[in-house]
Amino acid sequence: MGVNDLQVLRESLVAVPVEPVIEIRPALSDGHSVFRVETSRAPQFIDVTQVVSDLLALSQMRNGVAVVTSQHTTASIKVNENEPELLRDMEEFLCRIAPPERYYRHNDFSIRTVNVEEDECPNAHSHCQHLLLSASESVPVLNGRLHLGKWQRIFLIELDRPRPRDVVVSFLKSS
Repeated sequence: MGVNDLQVLRESLVAVPVEPVIEIRPALSDGHSVFRVETSRAPQFIDVTQVVSDLLALSQMRNGVAVVTSQHTTASIKVNENEPELLRDMEEFLCRIAPPERYYRHNDFSIRTVNVEEDECPNAHSHCQHLLLSASESVPVLNGRLHLGKWQRIFLIELDRPRPRDVVVSFLKSS
């Protein structure tokens, strides 16, 4: 990837900030909540810290661990800093590591026969990017609050394409 390619990529990642639509879903059971996020592009870092904090308050848990989990293999959960230029740098990094335009056998529907949906689109790059990230993060809860560092935020990271994403938050109480 040359300097001009990186500049084009950087400019394409700059989008007008749009607040994602976040919908709280019915609780799965005691100690487990679900919310849905409508993503608008990929890659996209969506700060979900306030949603997790609000769900923690509703749970009334004082001490323990909040486990935040993406229900998808092409969307991740990570803790990092919410600084706009850093987010753009991280989006560019993901695109350089596993570019969408590269050949992937997973995207070759003439040879792939397993787990193929009717509306399947090429998305191997997003699975490869997910290898570097994770499906969940565990955050300590002390005195009813998420115990994050000064700059730490919880992100849902869209790696594939705009779509609804479900996130489960499990609150594990300390004994």
